[in-house]
Amino acid sequence: MLILGAQVFLGLSFRSVFEPAFERLPKSSQHIELAALFILLVAIGFLMAPGCYHRIVRGGSDAEDVHDFATKVMDFALIPFVIALSLNLYVATGRILGLAGGLWQGLLIGATGVFFWYGLGFFSRKERKLSNENKTKMSPARPTKLEDKIDQALTEARVVLPGVQALLGFQFITMFMDAFDRIPNALKYLHLTSLTLMSMTMILLMTPAAYHRIAERGEDTQRFYRLASGFLVAAMIILPLGICSEVYIVFRKVIDSPSMSVGITGVVLVFFYGLWFGFTSYRRAQVAET
Repeated sequence: MLILGAQVFLGLSFRSVFEPAFERLPKSSQHIELAALFILLVAIGFLMAPGCYHRIVRGGSDAEDVHDFATKVMDFALIPFVIALSLNLYVATGRILGLAGGLWQGLLIGATGVFFWYGLGFFSRKERKLSNENKTKMSPARPTKLEDKIDQALTEARVVLPGVQALLGFQFITMFMDAFDRIPNALKYLHLTSLTLMSMTMILLMTPAAYHRIAERGEDTQRFYRLASGFLVAAMIILPLGICSEVYIVFRKVIDSPSMSVGITGVVLVFFYGLWFGFTSYRRAQVAET
């Protein structure tokens, strides 16, 4: 639920830069939109991290630290998400209600999100006393049935797939907008590259389901589990490249600074790969030592 909403939000943020109304916004509002886009990318990076953690650190097996990591990531990821939402609301409603009206609208929605996503759960939380075993960060993995591993792998692919499909749809629509025709040809070719990468990501994520039906006749096998895990990880390798290509295009169009656009894109790319693969590889090494 979270990742689909965040990725649709991301697609709309990419598209809004090419809308005529965006070009009529004050520069300050355009920069706020870019800041909201950057913050939203942080949220997406964290929301998609549990799948990589589960695949790389534990190889799809159930363990206490997988649940702990996913819970902490989801708790944190809602913070940048609500900030990005509030900033976008401020810019959008500010065009109609003025500066003060947009500010109050953004603050109201932001406070509402914080209350329902954090406050409501915090005040309703039951006190729990955790045993020392549950507090251990690197508890041993529990034996997991093959069918459960396969179901989890397919679920993790289904989590990412709808958002990728939505982003791909926005990329197609962008190519038919007047503002797209006015950007340099180099950025157009970069957009085509991004579109190709997102298409490849979608194909990789959909392959396990097709393979499961055609090759395995719906049966759960170790061969299919290895293939599903491999295709999921491969898709997560390609996905940041497709997203960051669009990030560069958007920032280059708005701020017209190649060096700054490259720097911001590089930060986003390092963040994605560092969180999804660098941190998880480090944790896997810790598991191997225990």
